[in-house]
Amino acid sequence: MQAIYIPHLLQIPNRTQTLLLDDFVSGLDTLTPVRGKMLIRHGGTFLEIGLRVETIMTLSCDRCLQQYNHRLTLDTSEIIWLDKNADLPQNFPQEREIAWEDLSETLSPEGHFDPNSWLYEQLSLAIPLRQLCGKDCQAPRTKPDEKPPIIDSRWSSLESLKGQLPQ
Repeated sequence: MQAIYIPHLLQIPNRTQTLLLDDFVSGLDTLTPVRGKMLIRHGGTFLEIGLRVETIMTLSCDRCLQQYNHRLTLDTSEIIWLDKNADLPQNFPQEREIAWEDLSETLSPEGHFDPNSWLYEQLSLAIPLRQLCGKDCQAPRTKPDEKPPIIDSRWSSLESLKGQLPQ
């Protein structure tokens, strides 16, 4: 997908462009192509982007460290404000207070919108933070014939105290 020149959206019927997606996203390892659609609507002072896609990724379980396939389904939308000063360099101090209303995405109304970058960001945010292969996943257990791990001698007094406690 190529970047979309924002003023061209004003000339499209209903000021809306629909992109049908059926391709891999660069930088994101997926087993299947990302399939779905993205709607980009010019609202005068903002862009409204809607996304409904799905793909399958291979993740590593945080408990047992085995790999498993995870279906990533995303149904989201975002408003990006169009601000003529968005592309101007801003010299902010290293530390400053920011109001909640200032925490928003902005683009220049004469600039470009990159659907690939936006799609990558949305899919990256949708990857689960806690990656578990199943509800009953257990951490790997040590085998009974394995030697106990070597304990740092500085912990020996704590280990002897632990042995004195009732089970």
